[in-house]
Amino acid sequence: MNYHKIKKFVQLAKPRIVMMVLVTTTIGFYLGEKGFYSIFKLIMTLVGTALATGGASALNNYLERDVDALMERTCRRALPQGDIQADHALLYGVTLVLCGVSVLAFTTNLLSSFLVLLAAFIYVLVYTPMKRISWWNTTIGAIPGAIPPLVGWAAATGSLDAVAWILFLILFTWQHPHFYAIAWMYRDDYRRGGFKMLPVVDPEGKRTFRHILVYTLALIVISVFPVFLGITRMFYLVGVLFLGGLFLAVSLRFLKSKTHQDAKNVFKISLVYLPVYLILVILDLSF
Repeated sequence: MNYHKIKKFVQLAKPRIVMMVLVTTTIGFYLGEKGFYSIFKLIMTLVGTALATGGASALNNYLERDVDALMERTCRRALPQGDIQADHALLYGVTLVLCGVSVLAFTTNLLSSFLVLLAAFIYVLVYTPMKRISWWNTTIGAIPGAIPPLVGWAAATGSLDAVAWILFLILFTWQHPHFYAIAWMYRDDYRRGGFKMLPVVDPEGKRTFRHILVYTLALIVISVFPVFLGITRMFYLVGVLFLGGLFLAVSLRFLKSKTHQDAKNVFKISLVYLPVYLILVILDLSF
């Protein structure tokens, strides 16, 4: 297999999504263990999660290959271009998911393994087909997207408690402004592909903008819950309020302008949010 083919298989696994998932998995593991004490377990957790996430992404590409060919932002992917055969992509995706689930089952625990399998199942077999049926697909898709911190917590502790579910809620809420901004930027593309994204069924954007505002405000509120539970302290509180306030300010600017550029700014600040959140958690618990 040549370098070009390997590169196409890597792209099929959507490495950018994998990296975001690993950040949120790390947050869950760190808070569950209150540090990085079991380095081998952390590494195996990240390896298993990365494999399963990459596999689920490949299967998503497999199921949407016909639609991807219709959209400008996806028509140059490996499957629409014919760089990878569909049956090879299917085998690749299934293999990665099974390998990821197995790694977690044998090196951490069955709970983390089950959660990763559940996330892959919802993402591939519920969220993916629902994109052609209802605009609620974003909310459904936010469920598997919010499971990774649960995986990290479960791998570290072998159980789930209130803090783990707060992390789930933070990720669940964060994904709505993130994906609504993407959907607004590419609404014409999604319309051509037949996807029922909210900005497609709501062309004036009234519901889209309302949802972005509500979920951004909810993110600020939910993110302070760890302070009230005594998990994090004042440094985290100040930092997360500043971070949430910045997210809100960028969102409000987009709601006022409704421009592609300001939607892109919402997308960018959402990408910054997760790694900065991880840094805040680590610094708060380290001092």
